Amino acid sequence: MNRNTSDVCEVYFVDEEHVEKARKALSPEREITAIAETFRNLGDPTRVRILQALTVQELCVCDLAKLLGVSDSATSHQLRVLRSQKLVRVRKEGKMAYYSLDDDHIDTLMKVALQHIREGAGLVQTGALKTAEETV
Repeated sequence: MNRNTSDVCEVYFVDEEHVEKARKALSPEREITAIAETFRNLGDPTRVRILQALTVQELCVCDLAKLLGVSDSATSHQLRVLRSQKLVRVRKEGKMAYYSLDDDHIDTLMKVALQHIREGAGLVQTGALKTAEETV
């Protein structure tokens, strides 16, 4: 087996104090599972586009379908998945269904993720994110 030795310790030593401190910081298993499920659902580019669009404003299913270039039913399916994870919420007005982010945490999560990606690509200047137009 060919392993990159820079990825592993060259000697085996467990710092029990560090391990115990990290163990105490771990969330309960149900929370770990919920976080993993949230990120699994964020692993779909269509869902990420929906969430990004909803960071700007509330949109109806028809608006989102047009934006994404997919059918209303495909958009509705993705929104159901996002709703089941409490990432978006729906507001009915007559026959219209308007979607928005479930809370400010989702907005923050999306913005921090984008900032992380842009930093890795060298696209952040003086702590402020460049707009999409500036990065092209």
